[in-house]
Amino acid sequence: MRLVAFALAVLLLAHAARADVVLPADTLLTRVAFGSCGKEDKPQPIWDAVLAARPQAFVFLGDNIYGDTRDPAVLAAKYARLGAIEGFARLRAQVPLFATWDDHDYGENDAGAEYPMKEASRAAFLRFWGEPADSPRVRRDGIYDARVFGPPGKRVQLILLDLRWNRTPITVDPRWGTYEAYERWARREARRAPDAPMPGPYARNPDPAASMLGEAQWAWLEAQLREPAEVRLIGSSLQVLADFPGWEAWINYPRDQARLFDAIRRSGARGVVFLSGDTHYGELTVLDANVPYPMHDLTSSGLTEEWHVAVPNALRVGAAHRVANFGLVEVDWDARRIALSLRDVDGAQLLRREVPLDTLAPR
Repeated sequence: MRLVAFALAVLLLAHAARADVVLPADTLLTRVAFGSCGKEDKPQPIWDAVLAARPQAFVFLGDNIYGDTRDPAVLAAKYARLGAIEGFARLRAQVPLFATWDDHDYGENDAGAEYPMKEASRAAFLRFWGEPADSPRVRRDGIYDARVFGPPGKRVQLILLDLRWNRTPITVDPRWGTYEAYERWARREARRAPDAPMPGPYARNPDPAASMLGEAQWAWLEAQLREPAEVRLIGSSLQVLADFPGWEAWINYPRDQARLFDAIRRSGARGVVFLSGDTHYGELTVLDANVPYPMHDLTSSGLTEEWHVAVPNALRVGAAHRVANFGLVEVDWDARRIALSLRDVDGAQLLRREVPLDTLAPR
């Protein structure tokens, strides 16, 4: 029975894994949408608003399904379910799609390099997203990828990181001892002070060797940052700049976060903007100290998931938006300006920040 179920799920997945619309390399990009955290067993009305925004591309930043399984048949069936959603199917038929994963489509909550089924997860991921059999993503130590679009002087580089395949196991804050102890405290605290900011259970990993990416991905990323481009959208499934939410984020691996800023500085890479997901709320985070130039991290989450617990972030600009949302990046090449915005399920603008491109360059 298990073999029959697996075969059926693979057939369904193969049917869902139609080739996506292709985005030619010479396309002048001016509108890129993105999002994360969409449950395949929930209605997804947000696709109407996404299509109305007329993006030239859509980037999925992870938790694109909630697989949470070590059974490849279950994973394949959940991808097939996503592919069958009417709004998603319309998006796929009209808009070029790009994707990376986070923990739930990787296969297990908050998992990293220790997850034993990652090869099976990669096979399901690449099959669903229509990746060619000879894609470098098949052979790499992870599913990281990069593309460049547009003519010289107006090039947009899209970098998609893999924060799971090689990631050192995350560290629970010593004051909790275990994740379960934290959960007991959090339930009590939520009853006592429901509107108070509540950090998550995780702490900075003190091990100098702890890594988000692994050395092979680091070497690849540093080479990508030296590629010619005027705007670089770096897709990270986890928040890059948030300080300090206590949930999964780059700040849990401080040496890697510092290494990222240093790599941007040393390469002279201009135009870096971070796009992130995971949180189940949307926000903008800005860091302008000890970085090559002001860094912006636009977090869009989730496409279906909404979390109404207040989470601390000292670098948040404005409010956190705890409704279903997607992100939009608009590049005005004539005005040399990039606009970062979040929009809700009706297409209404939740936040917007305009950034002159000339400020996104090493001082």
